[in-house]
Amino acid sequence: MNTAREFNFDGLVGPSHNYAGLSFGNVASFSNVKSASNPKQAALQGLAKMRALAARGFAQAVLPPQDRPNFRLLRSLGFTGSDADVLARAFKESPVILACAYSASPMWTANAATVSPSRDTSDGRVHFTPANLNNKLHRALEHVQTSRALKAIFADEKHFAVHDTLPSTPAFGDEGAANHTRLCAQHGLDAVEMFVYGRVEFDPNAPAPKRYPARQTLEASQAVARLHGLAEARTVYIQQNPEVIDQGVFHNDVIAVGNANVLFYHEQAFADEQGALFGLRQAMAGVDAELHAIRVETGMVSVQDAVHSYLFNSQLLSKPDGRMALVIPQECQENAAVGRYLEGLVASGGPVDELIHFDLRQSMRNGGGPACLRLRVALTDEEARAMHQGVIMTEALYHTLVAWVERHYRDKLEPQDLADPALAVEVHTALDELARILGMPGLYDL
Repeated sequence: MNTAREFNFDGLVGPSHNYAGLSFGNVASFSNVKSASNPKQAALQGLAKMRALAARGFAQAVLPPQDRPNFRLLRSLGFTGSDADVLARAFKESPVILACAYSASPMWTANAATVSPSRDTSDGRVHFTPANLNNKLHRALEHVQTSRALKAIFADEKHFAVHDTLPSTPAFGDEGAANHTRLCAQHGLDAVEMFVYGRVEFDPNAPAPKRYPARQTLEASQAVARLHGLAEARTVYIQQNPEVIDQGVFHNDVIAVGNANVLFYHEQAFADEQGALFGLRQAMAGVDAELHAIRVETGMVSVQDAVHSYLFNSQLLSKPDGRMALVIPQECQENAAVGRYLEGLVASGGPVDELIHFDLRQSMRNGGGPACLRLRVALTDEEARAMHQGVIMTEALYHTLVAWVERHYRDKLEPQDLADPALAVEVHTALDELARILGMPGLYDL
């Protein structure tokens, strides 16, 4: 049997983690705009999660943070002079643009790329397409460093293919794995790849949200599937419910999550719920897998409670005994309706029999839960050996990174601090050392 393990590549929160409120349509992000953040606490919370899951035997790795501020962006928009001059002028003339250059959003690696395991692709390699994230200025340039990092970690072209991003136009708006789920009996077996989109660019009559933007297009999802060489019979496209997008469900992973043959979803997640389930069941029958759908009704958990608690922005992880653990943020247990639902879920005798909760409040306040923080990559043993080993989470790496954070991170960052030239120097110094820790020289163009 072809076996594979799912690695979760969590984003390491960077030294300039801040609350800029740049993501229109993300309720938590908008609610905490211009609040003071704690970069040190944010990074330590994320590392604690990685360590705990690795200690449980789950395959865990880290994706390094991106360089901040993005001086290339600032200079391309007409801010000139020394680095200090650029920061001062940007802060004075357009603090929003400066905030975009300092965006903390690369920590949410679910948006880094869409990944198709070698079992699914026509050439038998693991395929990555970095997301263009073109819906928001603060995210639209992330793909440059994302591609650089992925090509450094997955450099062996015998096993891996890292594609260019899709054209950065509205027609091909692509938000990565946050709108993608792989459903199968086991990670190493044939699977169905499920792409969820918010709108159709070339069909003006297709349903679309009215309040908040739909960030993923059908056309982008189809293009990624072609690039990855996916079989048509094992690829399913499902439209997200426009009404829940308008309630703050900016990605599918805010309203649904899947793992192996389980799809955990809210009844309002999809534009055509029954059609979506029929299509998935039909496709999964072709790979000898049976869909286990866990449907959460609005009467039990409202969309508002799901968004505020990030119930569905959780991780479903397969355990050695064949059951699953649900990794949730602490906010789920603080929400009465969600807490009651989860108690019933683990007592139901279904596939999910354990809750693992973490304090990720720094990430949650900026609009991202456990699922936002990780990129799933299913790898065979040979592929796992072929990737760069320095990013695999171990107890030794955890302690090294904690010490690195303690040396370089501030414990408070306010909006006006982004104009401080010393912050940029601190970030560059920290990342230069991080590249050496991870064994990735040349990762950053500092």
